[in-house]
This record gives sequence, C-alpha cells and structure tokens, in this order.
Amino acid sequence: MAVIKPFKGIRYDTAVAGEISQLCCPPYDIISDEQRMSFIMQNPHNVIRLELPREGADIYSTAGDILDMWRKNGVLLVEDRPAIYVYEMAFEAHGKPMSVKGIIARVQLEEFSKGIILPHEFTLSKAKEDRFNLMKATNSNFSQIYALYMDGGHNTLDTINEQSQGESVYEVTDADGVVHRLWIITDEDVIAKLCADFADRKLYIADGHHRYETALNYRDYCRKLGLSKPGDPQDFQMIYLVDMEHPGLVVLPTHRMVRDLSDYDKDKVLAGCAEYFDITAHACADGMEALLEEQYNLGKKAFGFYCGKGEWYMLTLKDTEVMAQMLPELSKASQQLDVSVLHTLVLEKIFGIDKENMANQINLTYTKYFEEAIGFVDEGKFQCSFILNPTRVTEIRDVAAAGEKMPQKSTYFYPKMITGLVMNDLSIK
Repeated sequence: MAVIKPFKGIRYDTAVAGEISQLCCPPYDIISDEQRMSFIMQNPHNVIRLELPREGADIYSTAGDILDMWRKNGVLLVEDRPAIYVYEMAFEAHGKPMSVKGIIARVQLEEFSKGIILPHEFTLSKAKEDRFNLMKATNSNFSQIYALYMDGGHNTLDTINEQSQGESVYEVTDADGVVHRLWIITDEDVIAKLCADFADRKLYIADGHHRYETALNYRDYCRKLGLSKPGDPQDFQMIYLVDMEHPGLVVLPTHRMVRDLSDYDKDKVLAGCAEYFDITAHACADGMEALLEEQYNLGKKAFGFYCGKGEWYMLTLKDTEVMAQMLPELSKASQQLDVSVLHTLVLEKIFGIDKENMANQINLTYTKYFEEAIGFVDEGKFQCSFILNPTRVTEIRDVAAAGEKMPQKSTYFYPKMITGLVMNDLSIK
C-alpha cells in the first residue's frame, strides 16, 4: 500500500535569508501579479520566485537558476539527516479556535488505477503543463500535496502529537491569521514507526490533484530520458498527510454564480425545480447559511437559490432516489453528492449549462465566499447564485474509493497550506 519515507528537506537559513514570515507565500494559484511583487519587495528571497516564476525570457529556467544561486549562497540549507516534518495550521472556523496537524513526507507515486492513492476531482490540462515545466527546470517541488488517510485508532496522530510538544522550528502567521508551525523529526525509530503505519493504508488526495498528476508525468519523463530509474527521488512526491477523522479538518462549500444566460427567467427556474424540490420563499438573505446548515445536519440535500435584493428560495430535494435514475452509471456515493444534485437537476436540466460549459466557466463562476455570492448578484454582475453546504469528508472518501471523481470545485479544504517552510529537491537522495 502507501509507501512513505523521510527526506533531506530544503529549508531557509533565516540568518542569511531573513525572517521566515517574509519568505513564505500562499498557494501560487490564488496570488495576483500585484501580490507577487509585494512579496518580492518585502524580501527578494521569497519562495514566490521559485513557485510562481515570472522573470526572464524563460521563466522556468530562471526559477532553476535562482534555486541554484540560493543554494550556493547559503540562502537555502539541506537537512543534515533524513527527516519527516510535523506541520500544524492553527486557525479560527465556525466561530471557534481549531487546528489541524499532520506530517510531511516523501510518498511513492502510484497510478490511480492501483487504488493506493486516490483522486476525487477532475483537473485541467493548462495548470498541469505549467507545473510540469517548473519541475523540468528545477527538479523540485516547492509546495505539498494534501492527502488524507484512515486510522481508526489514531495511532499516527498520537505519535505526531508526541513529536510536536516542544517549540517549533518555524512559526508564521499569514494574512488570514492562520498560524503555521513546523517541527522536524530525525529520530530513526520514530521515523520507522511512522513509515510502518502507512504500510496497509490508502491515501485520498484532498488538494493538489494537478501537482500529483504532474509528478506522475515528470517521473515517466525522467525515466524515458534516462534521468532517473525506479526507486530514485523522482518516484516520490512531497505530501502532507492528515488523519481523515482529525477534529481540525474543515471543508468549506464552493458556491455557484450564474451569468450571461440570454433566456434566464427566475419563475421558469422555480417551475422547473418544483418537480424535484420542495421550495420555500424567503425575503432576506440573513440566516440563509444557518437554515442550510439545519438541512445539512438532517442529511437533506438543500440549496439556497439567490435571486437578488434579499429574495431567495430554499430548494430541498424531495426524493434522493431520483439521482439513481439520472446518473445510473455512477455509484451511490457520487449520485448523492450535493454538487451532483445541483449540477444534474438544476444547472444542466433547467439552465442548460453542460459539463464543458461548467469546466470552462462560460456561464458559471465559483466562489467560497457567501458574501460574494450574494453581493455580486445584488450588484448585477451575476443573474443568480446557488449557496451550497460543504461536502463531507466521508463523501470524498467514498467517491474516491469507488474510482470516481467529483465535479470541479466540489471541495475547499480550509485553511490552505503555506509555501516555503520546507521544499523537496529531487536531486537529493
């Protein structure tokens, strides 16, 4: 099953590079050009220059040159001994303090068909091409994939907690107030125990599908050109591993906003929905999330259909068995997803927005912010929006275990990992 191992991580030497808080950055795919420049102006050694290259005629080659230069100049150091890293994110969610803690290790890459490492969402080719070019130029990964594992006794988490009692090596508070901490485990006995824990486990990718598929492509590319052989570091990817039942796991919903439909008619939408949904009208958006949460806790499939200026409608599915008729080729796990219900019965059947349209975001835009989903409709930027409940972690597991994938933007794990605390140079065995 899953094979994990320690590695000699690349880390910043803060005595040379500067404060660690000025060297890290959020995930590359949510950073604007203006934000990127502000990170560099604060500290020219910020990891954004490696993770999101924009300099030179060949941006990827420049990233490789910068990586080499930083290593030669002592900006980056190599761990003395192979290590597994404990990584914690402490944050506030649902009005209370929370934290999630796991380990960062090298994980042996496996094709999805083997059923050892399982995806749950579809990916886009453009993002994979960008990450592939970066890996070719740097032979490294600078950020971690996020994966979940099942451990009924929580034995691994107990070990993780034991190994992170003392002061962390790094602590960074990001712009959202999330505190990121890193500890280093080099004790060979502890490492052996952690590696053995995963011998009979599957891994479920929570975040980073693009990077995982890119790592598979890069491994095959290196083997084809004779740059690596089976067992070399190119066969491994740096992954953050978290207990699937960790009390700090938070999955946020991703809401859908509809725009530019020439034949949009609210009353026709409601008439179409009446076949499948119980509909209740509301005149104020305040309290919508609480009402949806009540339905969520009852196991109901419910959405908020927001029309603007406070007007919205609760859509609650009458009979879940209709999904077996609509999607007979899929498992029950996929049929019963909230996003499957919304996409199949409403967006496709009533609005005529097909899967390709959704993937290309022609008439559909996604947001994790409730305020945006409401405010943008009020401002006339969108015609309407659909407010969703979050996908359950158990649903992610069941869909992945069935060998299926969810629609894009089905999950949003919060918070997002910070980039720059530890990196994986694949030239180091």
